[in-house]
Amino acid sequence: MGQCIYCGKGAGFLRKQHQECKQKHNQAWDEMVALASDTALGQGDVGALESQLTETAREGYIPAPRTREAMIAGWRAAIENALDDHLLSAEEEDRLTAYVHQFNLSQKELDSEGAFTRMIQAAVIRDAQNGVMTTRVSLQGHPFNFQKSETLAWIFQNVEYYEQKVRRERQGNYGGISFRVAKGVYYRTGGFRSRPLEHTVTEHVDSGLLGVTTKHIYFSGSNKKFRIPYSRIVAFDPYSDGIGITRDTASAMPQTFKIEDGWFIYNLVTALAQS
Repeated sequence: MGQCIYCGKGAGFLRKQHQECKQKHNQAWDEMVALASDTALGQGDVGALESQLTETAREGYIPAPRTREAMIAGWRAAIENALDDHLLSAEEEDRLTAYVHQFNLSQKELDSEGAFTRMIQAAVIRDAQNGVMTTRVSLQGHPFNFQKSETLAWIFQNVEYYEQKVRRERQGNYGGISFRVAKGVYYRTGGFRSRPLEHTVTEHVDSGLLGVTTKHIYFSGSNKKFRIPYSRIVAFDPYSDGIGITRDTASAMPQTFKIEDGWFIYNLVTALAQS
């Protein structure tokens, strides 16, 4: 007779669990995550959370060490709830950060699914919109020479840089009439007539680091390095996986940066450009 993996009692021939035990286990886990999420958002008692989770885990046949896992899952759920409106208030950030310190949760634990990064990104966008930017990221040994009057907002790594270019070629054919001179021999009058054709192509130029500050957009690759002030950009084009910009020059062609989180960089640079 098999034993139930939850309660440890006999489950019946070739069975590993009681259906009611499985339901009790799943319900207890959902309750633990919800409790942790509410607490992370300031709607629960931080001091009593551990004991509450331990008791719920015991009643739901959940191993005691998984209480920490529930704390982390609850914090991630709190981030998703807080960002439902794509905004993160300073109060929400303070509560979420206090929760992290209270239970000594590491950035690595919290960011395994990107939740910690999303919190920082939302805070950076809020800072940019309010016109009060503080540097929340760092990268040892970056190649950018920032000006004293600007503050680093974010650095993106492994960014693919593309430029739109115009290619010109000539296309045409021979004109005139062919006359038969002898069997198998023809003579053509006229000549080759052609016309210029232009077409636009988007080419991958380089890959490297993209730095965003309160004043400029910086790029540094193995072949291309440049800085663009927001005042010289006339348009931002949002993409799901990047952003395009067009400079304020008569012959400017779009420049595109491929970045995994297009929503973040678009909202960040447009906020900085308007601040």
